[in-house]
Amino acid sequence: MGHKYSLILSREITHKESEILQESGCYGATFVTDSLPTDPGVKVTKVDIDDTVSPSLEKAIESGLEAAKKVSELSVPGLHVPALPVEKKADQPDVVAVEVIEDGPSVGNEEKVGEASVKQSPNGKASAKRAANGKTSAKRTANRKAAAQAAESADDAKEMSEADIAAD
Repeated sequence: MGHKYSLILSREITHKESEILQESGCYGATFVTDSLPTDPGVKVTKVDIDDTVSPSLEKAIESGLEAAKKVSELSVPGLHVPALPVEKKADQPDVVAVEVIEDGPSVGNEEKVGEASVKQSPNGKASAKRAANGKTSAKRTANRKAAAQAAESADDAKEMSEADIAAD
């Protein structure tokens, strides 16, 4: 398997120009007339390349760009590289399962409100019910925090009001 990518050239090219490109580094390329993605009225050439010679994708793309420079009045306004598969390491699991455990809020300790710890369940799976309960609990925790802050503000206002009365 080679390094696959596509170059979008600035214009349609002739058969002679396609031969120059193939001889200059676009070995085995497929040339297709297409339209410019940003302006469908402009006809361009799309070059699909599967480079089996270059040691890396970077070198393959550099080779294709250098080949395009050999044709006069030709530029490369577009490059498309398909997503590459991620290599899975042998020691990594396919799926990581977690369980959210809520720490209940304690009075006077708002810093801990909303914190949750994550731990892997013994069988490696988290149930959908636990996940749903975690969302509900997080919302409930946020509501409790807002209520605690409102109560604290009300207490502060009451103390200020009492202080104003005492000062009179």
